[in-house]
Amino acid sequence: MNLSNLKPAVGATRNEKRVGRGTGSGRGGTSTRGHKGAKSRSGYSKKSGFEGGQMPLQRRVPKFGFKSLNRVEYKAINLDVLASLTEGGVTTLDSAFFVNAGLASKNAKIKILGRGEIATAVEVHAHAFSKSAVEAIEKAGGKAVTL
Repeated sequence: MNLSNLKPAVGATRNEKRVGRGTGSGRGGTSTRGHKGAKSRSGYSKKSGFEGGQMPLQRRVPKFGFKSLNRVEYKAINLDVLASLTEGGVTTLDSAFFVNAGLASKNAKIKILGRGEIATAVEVHAHAFSKSAVEAIEKAGGKAVTL
């Protein structure tokens, strides 16, 4: 065996479809494009969302609301979750700790909310706090540090 006698496996390749080569070929005349219409013409390209002149779905459905470009999305963590995390004797809760605990992703901004109660004194580092969360943390002897 050498490079001069390599061939593809049997059935792996097919001959190209030669269209528009006369009626005897079986693919003359309309060249397998059917009769008339935009799809039979050369240079045809379908616009995305085009529905044959019918009002497209994207224009039929009503639009409402808007998304602010300046919105800051926070990952909310409540005090009762913090209380369950501090049972192991942890004194500092920061973003790296929350990532390891599976509560937030690496680049997420974290906000501590005031649902539940916390009994142990812990130092909590987060991007934002609710007023009730700050009060509860400081009442327990801890510290709320805004990043």
